[in-house]
Amino acid sequence: MKRYIVGGAVRDAMLGRPVSDHDWVVVGSTPEQMLAAGYQAVGKDFPVFLHPETHEEHALARTERKTAPGYRGFVVHAEPTVTLEDDLLRRDLTINAMARDEDGTLVDPYGGARDLEAKVLRHVSEAFAEDPVRILRLARFAARFEGFTVAPETMALVRHMVDAGEVDALVAERVWQEVATGLMENRPSRMLQVLREEGALARLMPEVDRLYGVPQPAAHHPEIDTGVHLEMVLDQAAVMNAPLTVRFACLCHDLGKGTTPPDEWPRHIGHEGRSEVLARALAARLKAPTEATELAALVAREHTNIHRATDLRPAALTRLLERCDAFRRPQRFAEALLACELDARGRLGLEQRDYPSRPLLTKVFAAAAAMPTADVAATAIARGAQGDEIAKAIHQARVRTVADALERDGHQTGATAAS
Repeated sequence: MKRYIVGGAVRDAMLGRPVSDHDWVVVGSTPEQMLAAGYQAVGKDFPVFLHPETHEEHALARTERKTAPGYRGFVVHAEPTVTLEDDLLRRDLTINAMARDEDGTLVDPYGGARDLEAKVLRHVSEAFAEDPVRILRLARFAARFEGFTVAPETMALVRHMVDAGEVDALVAERVWQEVATGLMENRPSRMLQVLREEGALARLMPEVDRLYGVPQPAAHHPEIDTGVHLEMVLDQAAVMNAPLTVRFACLCHDLGKGTTPPDEWPRHIGHEGRSEVLARALAARLKAPTEATELAALVAREHTNIHRATDLRPAALTRLLERCDAFRRPQRFAEALLACELDARGRLGLEQRDYPSRPLLTKVFAAAAAMPTADVAATAIARGAQGDEIAKAIHQARVRTVADALERDGHQTGATAAS
C-alpha cells in the first residue's frame, strides 16, 4: 500500500496558492485492508475513506468506464492492480493530474507541470468527453486562474461535447453549483467567455448569451456591447469582494436588453421589467437559492431608479425605499445598492467613478428606518385612521423624515448613471 497527495493540493502548492485540503490516492490496497488499518469508509459511488487521525480523504486508485449518458453514467473499477498513472489518466486537466508521494517526489505522467508553467488548460485524455460537468469546470478554472488559456484541442473537444448534446444531460443543481463557484472566482468574466466559446452559454443561459453584440448608448456605456458590460460588472464584483447573491444579481440585471428589437437599439426602453421576468426565469431553471433570486429580481427591476436617486425628490425616494422593501429587508437593500454601484463601475474607463446614489440612499434609509413608526401609527389611530390610512400616515412621515435628512446633509443633485 502506497499513498499519494493528488489533484488541487499539488497544483495549488506549485502555484504558491494556499492549500487547505489534501486529497490522497491509495495504490495497492483493498477496502478490507483500509478498514483494518482504522480508516472510516465514507464513499458511496467509489471507495473513499477518512484517515483515522487527520480525517483527510483517501480514495483507492480507480478507473472508470462510461456506461450511460450524463455525469452519473459510470462504472468504477478499484482494485490493488490499478496504478497511480491509471487513476490520473481519468482526471480532467493535466494541471489536476499530478501527484506527490509521501517524501515529496512529483509524479507527473501527463505534463501538468509543463502546462502549469505555460498557463494552459489541457485535457488529460479523451475520457474528458465522458463527463459533461467538465464543460462547466473548464470555464470555472479559466475564471480562477488568471492568464490561463484553453488548449485548442481541448476547446475543440468541448465544442464537440456541446454539439453532441452532453450539456443537456446536466441537472440544474449541478449547473448552479458550478456557475455559482465560477461567479465567485477572481475573473468571472472568463467563465462567460469560455462558456460562450464552447457554445455552452447559449444552451445553459441563453438569456445571458443574447446580450453579446447588443449595443448601448456610448454616452453612458463607452464599452458599447452589453455582453462586454456584463463581464466588466462581474469583474468589478470580484474586485469589491461582493457576495454570491450580489454577483448573481449583476449577472441578471440587464437581461431584458437582449430582447430589445434591433430597430430600437441602442436605447432599451422598458428593459427593467423584461429583465426582472428573465431573471426569475433563469433563477428558476438553475434552481438558485431564494435569496439570490429575489435580489436579482429587485436589482433588475429597480437599478435604473437607484441610479437616478440623486435626481429624485423625497416622495419618490421614499417610494423607492418601500418598493425595495428596505424597511423589512435592510440587508437585501444594502446588497441591491452594491450591485447597482458595480453596474455603474463596470464600464470602460469609469471603473473608479464615484457613485453618489449608494451613500445617498444609505443615509435617507437610515433616517427613515429610525423614525418611530409605532408612534406615528398610534397617532393616526387616535385620529380614527384605519388600514390603508395608517399606512399612508407612516408613508407621509417617512417622506418628511427623508426631506429633513436631505436638508441636513445639504443634498445637491448630481449626475446619474444611466442603466
